[in-house]
Amino acid sequence: MTGLIGIDFGTTNSVVSVLAPDGSVQTARFAVGEAAFDVFRTVLCFWKEEGGGRSTLHHAAGPHAIEAYLDDPGGSRLIMSMKTYLAQRSFTQTNIFGRIYTLEQMVSLFLRALLGAAHDGARITAGRPVRFAGEFADDTLGEARLRESYAQAGFPEIDVALEPEAAGYRFTRSLNAPATVLVGDFGGGTSDFSLLRFTPGEPVVSLGHGGVGIAGDTFDYRIIDNAVSPLLGKGGTYSIMGGKDLPVPVEYFSGFARWHRLSLMRTPKMLRDIEEVARASADGGPLRNLIALIKDEAGYEIYQTVSAVKAALSRADSAQLQFRHEKLAIDRTITRADFEAWIAPDCVRLADTVDATLAQAGITPEQVDRVFLTGGTSFVPAVRRIFAERFGPERVSAGGEFVSVAEGLALIGRDRMIA
Repeated sequence: MTGLIGIDFGTTNSVVSVLAPDGSVQTARFAVGEAAFDVFRTVLCFWKEEGGGRSTLHHAAGPHAIEAYLDDPGGSRLIMSMKTYLAQRSFTQTNIFGRIYTLEQMVSLFLRALLGAAHDGARITAGRPVRFAGEFADDTLGEARLRESYAQAGFPEIDVALEPEAAGYRFTRSLNAPATVLVGDFGGGTSDFSLLRFTPGEPVVSLGHGGVGIAGDTFDYRIIDNAVSPLLGKGGTYSIMGGKDLPVPVEYFSGFARWHRLSLMRTPKMLRDIEEVARASADGGPLRNLIALIKDEAGYEIYQTVSAVKAALSRADSAQLQFRHEKLAIDRTITRADFEAWIAPDCVRLADTVDATLAQAGITPEQVDRVFLTGGTSFVPAVRRIFAERFGPERVSAGGEFVSVAEGLALIGRDRMIA
C-alpha cells in the first residue's frame, strides 16, 4: 500500500491515517489479540535472549512492547515518552544491555514498527507540536531530530505540519460558513493552540499559534507527587554524622513522578544512593519501597493506575487510587477538588498560553466563532472551564480526541500535493 498518510507521533500514543482514493481519510487499526485499536502506544521494549553461546538483543514496539515488558519486567528495558526528549540537547543516547542507541535510532525503530512495510514509498505528513516539551526545549533541534528519525526509518523526505493546525483542518470540514476557529490540542507532553480562519471553498488561513509543555503527563505527575511520593519517602529526613538531619533528596521523586524518566533511575549508582539514605533514615521502609518499584520497573503499572484515576475524575467527584507492590499498599480516595488544587498552577499557565495566542494574532475572545478541543486532557473539567469562561460553552466543542491530528495531517498533505 502506497499513497499519502498522516502520522501523529505522540508522547503516549501514535496514530496513522491514510488518504483514500475518494479523498476520505481512514485511520489505521492495530490488532491486539482479538481486538483492534486506532492508537499505537508510543513505547519500545528491549530484552536479551541467550542461546548457542551468544546473546541476542530483541525489541518490540507498541502493544507488543508492553506484552514483552509484562512478561519479564526485571529482564527488559521499557522506553517511554521518546518524543519528550527530541528538543533536549542534554539527551543524545542511552546504553541498553551494553549497546548504545541514539534517540533518533530508538524513534526510528518505533516508527518502522508503527508503519511496517505496507507503507513503503508513501508520502508522509508528520505532525510536530508548536512548542516541544522540556524546560530548555530547542524547537529547531526537535524538528531536525524528528526528520532524522523518519529518515533512519526509511522515509527521507517528509512534510511537517503543526499538530493543532492539523486538528483544525479536520474540524473545519464540518463547517459551512466562514469562521475564526481556535484549536486546542492536548497531548501527553505538550498543549498546543492554533487560530485558523475558515472560508468555504478557500484554503484554511493560519492566524497564529502557541504552545506550552503542560499536558496529560504533567497532570499524572501532580497525582503521583502528591498522593504517591509521600508514601515513598518524600518529605522525610535522614541523619548524617554529628546527628544533623537533612531532607531526603527531592530529585528522587521528580524523576520517579515523570514516567519517561523512571528508566533513567535504574542505575546502580542511583539505587546505591537511595539505599544509603534509607539506612540513615529513622524509617527506611518508604525509600526501600521506592527502590523496589525502580528495580522491578513497576512504574508502568503505577502510571496506568494513576492515569485511570485521572480519567475517572473527569466523570466523577472522586476516585479510588489503589496500588500494591511488595510491601507498598496504597488505598486512597482522591477527590476532584484535590486534583484541581494540585493542577491549578498548570491551568493558569494553560490559560495564559491561550491568551498569548489570541494576543499574537490580534484576536479578541469575542472574535472567535468556534473552539475545538482534542486530545485526552481536553476531558478534564478544569481544562474545559478555561475555554467555557473565555468563549462561552456554546462555542466549545470536542471530538476525535485521539485521531483528529493524524486525519488532519493527511488532509494537509493532500492540499500541499495539489498546490
